[in-house]
Amino acid sequence: MTPKRHSDHWLVRPRTIRWLWIVGCAALGLTVVAQFAIKVKGYFGIDAWLGFGAVFGFLSCVAMVLVAKGLGRFLKRQEHYYDD
Repeated sequence: MTPKRHSDHWLVRPRTIRWLWIVGCAALGLTVVAQFAIKVKGYFGIDAWLGFGAVFGFLSCVAMVLVAKGLGRFLKRQEHYYDD
């Protein structure tokens, strides 16, 4: 039995990444299409715009990834930090 490499994890396979992009884009697209059938009552004016939920969700996700990357750079330690 051969040991599995780190790249064999299902989340890093190109096929899985492509599938996740397709599912994510489909979910965002469905929220926009749903606004044609469901009247959205906005509380702040801009949140009643067509596609606001999809755009806000996407931009929020991008912001969380960028903040996490920044925290990773700030909190990163050397590889042998705890070795003494």
